[in-house]
Amino acid sequence: MKHTILGKKLGMTQIYDGTVQVPVTVIEAGPCPVLQVKTIDRDGYNAIQIGFGSKKDKRASKAERNHAKSNGVATPRTIREVRCDGEAEYKSGDVLDVSKFEEGQKIDIIGKTKGRGFQGVVKRFNVKGGPASHGSMFHRRIGSIGLCQWPGHVFKNQKMPGRMGGVQRTVQNLKIMKVDTEKNLILVKGGIPGANGETVLVRTAIKSK
Repeated sequence: MKHTILGKKLGMTQIYDGTVQVPVTVIEAGPCPVLQVKTIDRDGYNAIQIGFGSKKDKRASKAERNHAKSNGVATPRTIREVRCDGEAEYKSGDVLDVSKFEEGQKIDIIGKTKGRGFQGVVKRFNVKGGPASHGSMFHRRIGSIGLCQWPGHVFKNQKMPGRMGGVQRTVQNLKIMKVDTEKNLILVKGGIPGANGETVLVRTAIKSK
């Protein structure tokens, strides 16, 4: 059974695995109430809708408040829908927590990368750039991007300056080093996308051997 939960990236630290120092990312995962269960008969597909965190009622729409109230929970700050392979084993009102995960398990984490703003090609795509000496007039510029007579236009997917970061990324097959069920914490080996405080989705690895 594949399990999914929403969480918040708290930051990075380090722990000892025997005599080896391991960098880990601390994730506050759950509790996540199940707000809605979708089925093939009624909705055309199997899925569950889960929430994470809470926000003030005045910051939520009337539909959000009533949707949460009908399930007996506070208005969630984040709501995500998760597809299920078969019929969901949960019902509305159930709560997902970190007890579904265990140490040594492989997981995938989906999050939004840090936004870097508008960047040039040297930082954005690791382009080498030109000479750094005086008089070259070509230091961190993009250089030639096409020919004049043929093809007479810039090729599609040409690497250019532009917005960097702030996109969804998935890191696969990360190892869980420790699970703290009392504090709802998961310690994952290595780094994950996003800044501290960003919401991430943690799921059982789909490509783990």
